[in-house]
Amino acid sequence: TSAYSSPAKSLGDPGITPLSPSHIVKDSDADDAVEQLFLVVVAIDFGTTSSGYAYSFTKEPECIHVMRRWEGGDPGVSNQKTPTTILLTPERKFHSFGYAARDFYHDLDPTESKHWLYFEKFKMKLHTTGNLTMETDLTAANGKKVKALEIFAYALQFFKEQALKELSDQGGSDFENTEVRWVITVPAIWKQPAKQFMRQAAYKAGMASPENPEQLIIALEPEAASIYCRKLRLHQMIDLSSRAPVNGYSPSDTIGTGFTPAKELVRRNRQSRTFLVENVIGEIWSELEEGDRYIVVDSGGGTVDMTVHQIRLPEGHLKELYKATGGPYGSLGVDYEFEKLLCKIFGEDFIEQFKIKRPAAWVDLMIAFESRKRAAAPDRTNPLNITLPFSFIDYYKKFRGHSVEHALRKSNVDFVKWSSQGMLRMSPDAMNALFKPTIDQIVQHLSDVFDKPEVTNVKFLFLVGGFAESPLLQQAVQSAFGSRCRVIIPQDVGLTILKGAVLFGLDPAVIKVRRSPLTYGVGVLNRFVEGKHPSEKLLVKDGTRWCTDVFDKFISADQSVALGETVTRSYTPAKPSQLVIVINIYSSEQDNVSFITESGVKKCGTLRLDLTGTDASVPNRREIKTLMQFGDTEIKAMAIDVATSKSVKVGIDFLNY
Repeated sequence: TSAYSSPAKSLGDPGITPLSPSHIVKDSDADDAVEQLFLVVVAIDFGTTSSGYAYSFTKEPECIHVMRRWEGGDPGVSNQKTPTTILLTPERKFHSFGYAARDFYHDLDPTESKHWLYFEKFKMKLHTTGNLTMETDLTAANGKKVKALEIFAYALQFFKEQALKELSDQGGSDFENTEVRWVITVPAIWKQPAKQFMRQAAYKAGMASPENPEQLIIALEPEAASIYCRKLRLHQMIDLSSRAPVNGYSPSDTIGTGFTPAKELVRRNRQSRTFLVENVIGEIWSELEEGDRYIVVDSGGGTVDMTVHQIRLPEGHLKELYKATGGPYGSLGVDYEFEKLLCKIFGEDFIEQFKIKRPAAWVDLMIAFESRKRAAAPDRTNPLNITLPFSFIDYYKKFRGHSVEHALRKSNVDFVKWSSQGMLRMSPDAMNALFKPTIDQIVQHLSDVFDKPEVTNVKFLFLVGGFAESPLLQQAVQSAFGSRCRVIIPQDVGLTILKGAVLFGLDPAVIKVRRSPLTYGVGVLNRFVEGKHPSEKLLVKDGTRWCTDVFDKFISADQSVALGETVTRSYTPAKPSQLVIVINIYSSEQDNVSFITESGVKKCGTLRLDLTGTDASVPNRREIKTLMQFGDTEIKAMAIDVATSKSVKVGIDFLNY
């Protein structure tokens, strides 16, 4: 049996039984909801490796302002975003975020720095933790643990304060949080608990509250990218298929160099950059006809997300055709390969020790690698030099008793040499080899998606996200899929999601149909039928034979759901005299679920409806209506006692069961 006890057998949890044939009702009230009026939409792209925000005033939605430039910043890395790093004091209080956190931590004396708590690339934990809860921990660079919820809330609070400060400076008067609609982006492949976790962290950061949930929208990264791509004009993107790649790309048009933004109407405004998004459908989009499909490949630091969308005219609404897939194939994979290479040359034991004993120098080394990683290109011929921090060279000599140079000579890794200026000199082939496993996984996964029956005749492939800036990835995707569809890369590709998220916040109804990632239903009692129901599910109560633990399905995994669509079922108490009704909501990744005790079925919500205080005129077959509203990244459930119109509401909760 499963960990969840049967609803009927556990006392005080009296069962319900279906009353009527189920039917789906389109909720007409959903459209009449009073729209709250926000003065501004602020979107936060909380990335694995880097983060940023952008905003737009609802009065001039065609202007998207990308946050002011950050202090700090690395050579060779355009810093429109800031690294997703956070530093807490030894007393576990928030100290700093981004470049400031990194640089401060780096300047601490090693004796002191081991007491400070430094976190980087921590967003991946939400993707990789199987049983995420509000109690899940993150581990700092010094090995100490802190609740993940606190770290995420600190980070969001930092962005909240930065954005409100920038808005106040710009408007000349204090901006209130109540005037802002917040949008936070998450990977589409995240499971429901991770999406809910982000919302809880935002509540903790004070962006919105359970009483006012619509102030915050959780947007899916590829959807945001898709919305922005719809508005692209021809001069705002690169069509890889229209350029004959001669032995890769000629250096002049390598995308890594960032092309002149002059063509994009940029209004400079107190260090913040303003992009004008013309209120038109872009040229490329106008080539798309009703029913055309396109794929958005969102390749970031941690994950790669793929979503297949289809156009629905006349409004050009988007319909998700194939549920989001992907995996942990972000550019972090390249860093990981570099780390493996260092282990091969200097020994895993040394690298492990070095990371613990000299965490700031390790961060330095990875920064040096990052800027060289961005210089990798298919046609590069000259080597890439990576400066080794002095403390690396020094600590290695103490640890091994011989020099770094000696280690390189005897490691027979022939494509990495030691240069007299104290650098690791990597041949372009060596660098490309570090990219290969990650890029191969992305191409393989895309091939699998292209082979799905739902994914025939795709017209365009939009490559977006920070990793999409890599010419190596661009070339691999173009050579693998260029014959099947046009591969398009928006200019300023690292900001695509951010701008799209702002557009989504201004008009959340643009995404009309999603695929449900899970099957949802409630646990009920059915009349026991000999031969149909397994005998161990039989429960006899007051002479009635019931089959317990039945999973009554509301919606199946991968079914299309229109936004705001409501599914309604009617139930009646199994025992007329019950004074309380408990409806348990369950989810599963499987399509066909018969019983809530099957493996993989998880409880994710409870509705408790109190039936006391009603007069005797209530009909003996009392109707309890249960509604589930799908669509947004959140799911809401409600139960109504029809006789008294008493109702209870609950948000589906994946973290507390």
